[in-house]
Amino acid sequence: MSDKSRERGVELGDVQATLTNVEFPIGHDELLDAHGDEELQMSDTTTTLEEVIGSLGEDEFQDYGAVEGAIMNMVGDEAIGRKNYSDRTPPAMGEERQDEGAPDTDGYSEQESF
Repeated sequence: MSDKSRERGVELGDVQATLTNVEFPIGHDELLDAHGDEELQMSDTTTTLEEVIGSLGEDEFQDYGAVEGAIMNMVGDEAIGRKNYSDRTPPAMGEERQDEGAPDTDGYSEQESF
């Protein structure tokens, strides 16, 4: 798959190729009836278009960009590769960083601030 079909941890692949050829505007139900079984690759997981945008309350998609936007808005944590991963420098002395995969992801520490 080309890098152009991968965005924000989601490999659009064949979905992108298929949906760019759809005649728009297209209704939400019509889109899912025709293409809901198309697969999206997210990190180590595969899911279908219907699983990602099926619960979305859209009436109609005006163009491919609207469908892609819906996909990107509806994917969850499964699209993230290594959670809390950073390729930046190691912590400085006295700096605390959350361990990779730790449940507290709000960026706040339980320490008191002065």
